[in-house]
Amino acid sequence: MRSSVAAEMLAEFAGTMMILLFGAGVCAMVALFGTGVPGEVVLGGYTNITIGWALGVMFGVTVSMRTSGAHLNPAVTLALAVFRGFPWRKVVPYMLSQTLGAMAGAALVWFNYREAIARFDPMLEKTASIFTTFPAFPDVPAAGFFDQVLGTALLLFLVFAVTDERNLPAPPHLVPALVGLIVLAIGVSFGRLHGYAINPARDFGPRLWTVIAGYRVNGLTDGTHVWWVPVAAPLVGGLLGAGLYDLTIRRMIPPR
Repeated sequence: MRSSVAAEMLAEFAGTMMILLFGAGVCAMVALFGTGVPGEVVLGGYTNITIGWALGVMFGVTVSMRTSGAHLNPAVTLALAVFRGFPWRKVVPYMLSQTLGAMAGAALVWFNYREAIARFDPMLEKTASIFTTFPAFPDVPAAGFFDQVLGTALLLFLVFAVTDERNLPAPPHLVPALVGLIVLAIGVSFGRLHGYAINPARDFGPRLWTVIAGYRVNGLTDGTHVWWVPVAAPLVGGLLGAGLYDLTIRRMIPPR
């Protein structure tokens, strides 16, 4: 059992790290090299960001699906424990692995782009958003909270739909692409109010890294206290989305 749990934790770590490698990586490309300075190549914008994150999720699910079920998100782990019988003894290890994996992915992206970051933001005051999320309206935290609840509810509702054995479950080899497309849809439709973290580990792990790296504006130790919204709201939204799926769709489908 210890060996099995260790393998699952490693898979969750690796899968979540993959999300951040591509997600934070594309944010670094756009933030550091996509400014449109005359004579320079413009390397994308928000569309690139949503595609990069979606691909990161797709590859993360591909890496970890067979071993751990590819939760890669504490909101998913909590919802599966509540509604699908996922063992509660694994909830904390999974969440810890996801958070550390996200932190490791952010750290690798930071080391890769450290020279560009040093030139673009020598005081470390404006590039923490490469790694973690910040609200569009920090004076109205309720707006960001509702946005994260809605986005994560959509995520869990749709993930439950495409993996429900009572419904029309997707073939296993298509699940990573479908989950990536779900994240892409959420990003292009709901991405700007609070950065569509929809995943406490994806947000808090990299935010911890920004503190370690010395960012003055990090949402955790700078007095703004914005960190709690993308941690608490996705947990609430995930339970709502999963519960609504079971209440409105799953209960109407007879067991096979």
